Amino acid sequence: MRTLRANSAKGLLFFVNLFCFNFFETANTKNLAYISPAMKWFKLLFFPVAGFIIMQWMETRGLPVPAARMCFLLIWIAGWWMSEAIDLAVTSLIPIIFFPLFGIMSADRTAAQYMEQTIFLFIGGFFLAYAMEKWHLHSRMAYKIILLLGNKPSRILLGIMVTTYLITMWISNTATTIMLFSAVLAIIRNEKLFHPEGHKKVAAAYMLALAYTASIGGFSTMVGTPPNMIFAGFYEKMVPGAEPINFFRWFVFAFPISITFFVLAYCVLRFYVIEKKYDLPFDMQHIRDELNKMGKLSREEKSVMTVFFITVLLWFTRADIDFGNFKMTGWNNLFGLPSYIKDSTVAILAGFTLFLIPASKSKKENILEWKDVTKLPFKIILLFGCGFAIAEGFESTGLDKIFAENLVGLKSLPSWLIILAIIAFVTLLSEMASNVASVQLILPILIPLSITLGVDPLTLMVPATIAASFGYMLPVATAANTIVYGSGYIDLKTMYRTGFIFNVIGIILLTLFTVLRKF
Repeated sequence: MRTLRANSAKGLLFFVNLFCFNFFETANTKNLAYISPAMKWFKLLFFPVAGFIIMQWMETRGLPVPAARMCFLLIWIAGWWMSEAIDLAVTSLIPIIFFPLFGIMSADRTAAQYMEQTIFLFIGGFFLAYAMEKWHLHSRMAYKIILLLGNKPSRILLGIMVTTYLITMWISNTATTIMLFSAVLAIIRNEKLFHPEGHKKVAAAYMLALAYTASIGGFSTMVGTPPNMIFAGFYEKMVPGAEPINFFRWFVFAFPISITFFVLAYCVLRFYVIEKKYDLPFDMQHIRDELNKMGKLSREEKSVMTVFFITVLLWFTRADIDFGNFKMTGWNNLFGLPSYIKDSTVAILAGFTLFLIPASKSKKENILEWKDVTKLPFKIILLFGCGFAIAEGFESTGLDKIFAENLVGLKSLPSWLIILAIIAFVTLLSEMASNVASVQLILPILIPLSITLGVDPLTLMVPATIAASFGYMLPVATAANTIVYGSGYIDLKTMYRTGFIFNVIGIILLTLFTVLRKF
C-alpha cells in the first residue's frame, strides 16, 4: 500500500509539473504582458504551496518526515528551475536555508556541498578560457583552421565546426560560443562571399554549427561541459568505494560517440540546411586580413598554449590507465596518496600558474590578473552546489531507498528500452530546463533505479549525463542556442526542425553506444 501511495504521489507530481510548465510557456509565447505580474506571483507561489500540500499528504500516509520534507524541497526547487520563476542561482540557495531548518542536514554539511572539489575543476577550466580570450588565442585558432580547410561555404562550415569542437573539448560550451561568435559573425556579414540567394541559409547553418558543435564537443571530455563534472562528483559521493571517474576513463567512452555525432552533424548541416547550388567558391581575403592584423604568435599566446597542453597531458595521465596487456601507472602515485589528487587539482594548478607567469617585459602584469576572472559565473557554481546538496539530501533522508522500492516493476523491461527511455526523457527535459538543472534532477533517481534493475549505475547515469547536452530544438535549451539565436540569422522554424533531427540522431546514437559498449 505504501508503494502504491508513493507511486501515486510521483505520478501526480509529474502531471502537475508538466501542466504548469506548458501553461507558463504558452503565456510567455503569447506575450500576455497584462497578466505578467500575476503570472510571476503564480510561478513563485504555486510550487512551494503544491510541494507543501504533497508533503503533508505523504506524511499522513506513512512516508518518513525527513523524506517527505526532502520531496517538498525537491518539488519547489525543480518547479522554480523549470519555470524560471526566479533566477536559477537564487533557487539554488534553497538547500542552504531549508535543509537545516527541516532537519535534513546540518548547515555545515549542507554548505560543504557548495565547495565540493568538482566545482574547482569548473573554476580552473574558466581560468584557462579567460587566458585564451584575453590574449586572443581562440581567434587565431579559428582563423588558422578556416584558412586550412578551404574557400567554399561547406568547407568554411567544416572549419567553424572543427574550431568549435577543438576548443569546447577543454572549456565550457558557453565560453566557446561567446569566444567564436564574433569571428563567425564577421564571416557571415561579408555577404559578397556568398551567393545572394543562399546567404540566409548559409548564415543559419554557420550559427547552428557553432551552437550545436559546442554541445557535441563539450560532452567528449570531463571539463567540456558542467553536467559531466557534476556527474563525476555525484558518482564519487553516492557510490563510495567505486572506481573514480577520471578524465581518461570518460574520454575513452564519450569521445567515439562525440566524434561520430560530429560527422553526422556536419552532414545534416551541409546537405539539409545548405543547398548544393549555393556551395560556390569565394575569396578568403577577409580571413587572411584578420589573421595578418594579429601578427606573429606573441609570447603571451605561447605561454597560454604551453600551460594548456601541459594541463591536458596531466589530465590524461593523472590516474592509472589499463590498456589490457599492460597498465600505465598514473603520476598521482608519485605522491603516496593518489586518491587525494583529482582532476580539479590539475585545473587549479593551471590557473594558479597563469597568475604567476609575467606577460612581457613592457607590461607590468601577468598572463592572468584577478580583474580578468572577476566575471567568473558564480551562478553555475551555486547550481553545482545545489545539485550536490540534493544528492546528499537524498541519501541522508533515505529517499534513495524509497525510490528503489517503488521501481521494482521496471525489472520486467529490457535494459535497452529503459536506457532509450532515460535518454529520450533527459533530452526532452534539457529542452525545457538548463543542462545543469536537468542532470541534477535525474541523477539522484538513477542510482536507486540501477539497484532495482541490478545493473551498474554507470549504465544509466553516463548516458543520462550525455543526453543533458542534447538540447537542440529551442533557443532557451542551452546558452549556446540562445547566443546564436540572438544573432538574428536563425528563424525559430529552422532551429526547431534542424534541432529535432539532431535530437533524434543523438538519442539513437547514444543508445546504441551505451548498449554495445561498457563504460
